[in-house]
Amino acid sequence: MQEKWLKVWDDLKPFSTAGKDDKRPRKYVLDMFPYPSGDLHMGHAEAYALGDVIARYWRLQGFNVLHPIGWDSFGLPAENAAIKRGVDPREWTYDNIAQQRDSMRRYAASFDWDRVLHTSDPEYYKWNQWLFLQLYKKGLAYRKDSWVNWDPVDQTVLANEQVLPDGTSERSGALVVKKKLTQWYFRITAYADRLLDDLNQLEGSWPSKVISMQRNWIGRSTGADVDFAVEGRDEKITVYTTRPDTLFGATFMVVAPDSDLAAELVAGADDAEVQAAFAKYLTRVQQSSEIERLTVDREKTGVFTGRYAINPVNGARLPIWAADYVLSDYGQGAIMAVPAHDQRDLDFARAFDLPVRVVIDTTQPVTGAIRIIPEDGTLPELDDMNPAITGNALTGEGRLINSGAFDGLSKVNAISKIIAWLGEQGIGRAAKNYRLRDWLISRQRYWGTPIPILYDEDGNEIPVPEDQLPIELPPTEGLDLKPKGTSPLGGATDWVNTISPIDGSPVRRDTDTMDTFVDSSWYFLRFLNPHDDTRAFDPREVDKWAPVDQYVGGVTHAILHLLYARFITKVLFDLGFVNFTEPFSALLNQGMVQMDGAAMSKSKGNLIRLSDQLDVFGVDAIRLTMAFAGPPEDDIDWKDVSPAGSLKFLGRALRVAQDVTSAPEVLWKNGDIALRRQTHRFLADAPGLIEAFKFNVVVARMMELVNAIRKTIDSGSGPADAAVREAAEVVAVALGLFSPYTAEEMWETLGYPPSVALQSWRKPDPTLLVEESVTAVIQVDGKVRARLEVSPKIDADELEEKARDLDAIKRSVGDRQVVNVIVRAPRLVNIATKP
Repeated sequence: MQEKWLKVWDDLKPFSTAGKDDKRPRKYVLDMFPYPSGDLHMGHAEAYALGDVIARYWRLQGFNVLHPIGWDSFGLPAENAAIKRGVDPREWTYDNIAQQRDSMRRYAASFDWDRVLHTSDPEYYKWNQWLFLQLYKKGLAYRKDSWVNWDPVDQTVLANEQVLPDGTSERSGALVVKKKLTQWYFRITAYADRLLDDLNQLEGSWPSKVISMQRNWIGRSTGADVDFAVEGRDEKITVYTTRPDTLFGATFMVVAPDSDLAAELVAGADDAEVQAAFAKYLTRVQQSSEIERLTVDREKTGVFTGRYAINPVNGARLPIWAADYVLSDYGQGAIMAVPAHDQRDLDFARAFDLPVRVVIDTTQPVTGAIRIIPEDGTLPELDDMNPAITGNALTGEGRLINSGAFDGLSKVNAISKIIAWLGEQGIGRAAKNYRLRDWLISRQRYWGTPIPILYDEDGNEIPVPEDQLPIELPPTEGLDLKPKGTSPLGGATDWVNTISPIDGSPVRRDTDTMDTFVDSSWYFLRFLNPHDDTRAFDPREVDKWAPVDQYVGGVTHAILHLLYARFITKVLFDLGFVNFTEPFSALLNQGMVQMDGAAMSKSKGNLIRLSDQLDVFGVDAIRLTMAFAGPPEDDIDWKDVSPAGSLKFLGRALRVAQDVTSAPEVLWKNGDIALRRQTHRFLADAPGLIEAFKFNVVVARMMELVNAIRKTIDSGSGPADAAVREAAEVVAVALGLFSPYTAEEMWETLGYPPSVALQSWRKPDPTLLVEESVTAVIQVDGKVRARLEVSPKIDADELEEKARDLDAIKRSVGDRQVVNVIVRAPRLVNIATKP
């Protein structure tokens, strides 16, 4: 059956959209494209089964559906695998693509095979380079010296988003360390507010979990920038704080030891002992991950920089310390420390015997009369709560004390008034801060998109002219691809050293390659014209198809890929290339396929190979099992599902079609009325269930319908009944969403030419949806004692009377006293008796 229908589909090309003058309304359904790391696995089987249900459903609803596929084929795994095997990354990558393509064809997803792309093809990454140049011209691509996340195994930098919560690399699993390099960045922080605020557009169409994760990652906070003068330094230090109401409680300052500011302050101290202690401490800090540094209960460490700042609100002299619990990319890498009201600051102050000054009276309510504060600024009640003694910071609400003219104000009032006052004094201003940092795109590896920048002898940047793109990767012959901290491309001297396109002078190429998340940030647009060598995408095709109507993929990409794609889309909107600001109108996240409650892996001995499952049960049974296993977002444990059961059902469905003896032209209205009612109820309910992603419920209802057909054939009016044919045809069309081989076979058996996927979803007959009778359940003391067929319009009194008249109910009640009767017309009567 498989080879038969694959050949038919190859000839028919039922899902091709290229070059067709199709006036139907359009839908763009997209699955996150795969990485060619080997053959398809169980996760692929679930994702592509679910995405295909959606694409096939919209075709049945009369839409022209674009459902493309390609490969995210650059990146470290391919390069590392090639190094291990001693082959060219190209060979390993494209061999895997060929294997996956054959498996996808077998899996029968309704892809448009005329639109395939590979991100490692020069015809694709040429437009990565073009995109880079657009951002460069807009000031959104820049190069700077900075501390970066370094993967010591893969010997390359990582974006913040690629460091896992435990401080390890999502690539190699190694503990990430810091290293100072000159790198390329995309200025995603320039779009932080829009990325955050535009999430409101996606409420209800994206999973709430993903929206929350993006909001938390962007991490906008409001507060104030406050300028602190530094003794012996002309330039002030600007500190961002969300708590300007605690300014009067600042007793020292902390700078990130790995920041340029810390190095400058220590150098200016002109104290050899201080400088030596700082250098030793900095080496120690560089061997720690950010996760370790931010651990709350970790012992506080630090060194004095030998410098002092001046608190602008009260003139207090604040010693400046370097400590690892402050990160260099937070503001300017410096904080004001208020130990009485911040636990980390308090722990540090107690460790180094620094002063603690209480400025919020947390014993005083924020409403009602204001407490009279003694002239010395102390309160007896607070002496018993002194953070310097108890070790517990006062973080609750209260009123300001020891804060000059702001004494007595509540926290909320104090923040706004102090920010205004800072502005009036010229020492501060309202400000926002973000957790989000600019996107680091440089990678010190070979298998990626070359960065289209040249450098002259003085190090000046020269963007490659667009008409000279693509800058293709050189051959690997003679290159050492093993990770060593610098890009392997540096060894391709004939490629690195070239001629300036401007004046013919000697120049050198940038030897880093781009983060592969650049490739996937805009690939949905390239699918619209993947083989056009004159432009990245055709604006007319963009207007027709984009944005993506339904995106399907794993929640693991909630921050990285989805955030970057949203950013690039907004940039392209600002540049006038697209007319929308969000790339994916709706998002479906599928769960994981596990075994025995854990992710599948060879090391755990619980790996289930998709190829083995397909050989045993066939494609249709596996696809149906994935849809029937439960809600798409839930994880599937393979030991709890039954592909064998799915296979048996498919056999029953096919036999139903084979048993039909009526002709296609038979008048359905003459068929069994009960079966027709069930068929049309299915036709009415299934669309809403599919659009709500309740695929498992649709499969269950389809199974019930097949059972009803079989019952009519075997014990009703037989296989010639018009209702049997009608129901069998409806099953064939619906089954095409899940199990296309069996559906096509059923459709052909029923006397129709292929393809069932190109049929229309039949409209239910409204007259068949009206219930002539319903089954009322009659209970006595909560136990079912009888059932009664009644009109759906019956009122409560009549239903109760009919229920009491039933012999079964009279026997069940007997001589006991009826104390209560609950009637829920037309479905339920419950008679409660006294024992």
